[in-house]
Amino acid sequence: MFDLQGLNIYLIGMMGCGKSTIGPLLAAKLGYSFLDTDTTIEQLVSQSISELFTAIGEPEFRKVETQVLAEVSAHIRLVVSTGGGIAIARENWNHLHQGLVIWLDPSIDILVERLQGDTSRPILASSDLRTKLEGILAERRHMYAEADIHLPIATKLAPEEIVDRILAAIPTVLKTPSITPD
Repeated sequence: MFDLQGLNIYLIGMMGCGKSTIGPLLAAKLGYSFLDTDTTIEQLVSQSISELFTAIGEPEFRKVETQVLAEVSAHIRLVVSTGGGIAIARENWNHLHQGLVIWLDPSIDILVERLQGDTSRPILASSDLRTKLEGILAERRHMYAEADIHLPIATKLAPEEIVDRILAAIPTVLKTPSITPD
């Protein structure tokens, strides 16, 4: 394997891209702990993300999300599943760049299939799910592209296959100490 020296791994990407499914599997393979920022927020405020989002609005929700990310980034040896919009705030990148950032990027077809009928995400309240997802992705793509690893997913893969692809990609971006001759 490789030595991450305790570096956190942050999974970013669109809602429905698989962060919460892949995260625990990746953490187990690395001997890391897993944390989901949305679950942490829900525990903190004793409300679902949907309820909180509706109650306080997106700008205030994003502030809560940033605060949770700041606290999480103070820890080490974590695989962190982030909310789909965490990449929006420039401030969040100060925290994300302290670790290794992986963008899980399934095709719109895969996202539509996974999110069809999902009423728990207020941001998706739209009659045309595909158009809504394409619009959100178009707004966020350049932000997601700041990730250290971009993992496009064009076909359905088992979660374990995605984890294997991540594990194969990590050494390609790790900075290894240079050895200088005496």
